[in-house]
Amino acid sequence: MEKAYVVINCELGAEGAIIEEAKSIDCVKEAMGVFGNYDIILKLEGPNVDAISETIAKKIRKLEKVNCTTTLMCAN
Repeated sequence: MEKAYVVINCELGAEGAIIEEAKSIDCVKEAMGVFGNYDIILKLEGPNVDAISETIAKKIRKLEKVNCTTTLMCAN
């Protein structure tokens, strides 16, 4: 099982809606708001790196009001 964390910058006030939408995405195991340079952090788990990459590119980045994402892939 591969793991990654995705930090998100979003439009002001959109955090709650994005967190709720992200929780319904298959690979997303945790979603929470944070303080600092980023607004949201997601914990992802998937069978392989390709599944995680596809989830980020095709689902997370396409969520409405997401401005920017940064992905931290975990080393095994």
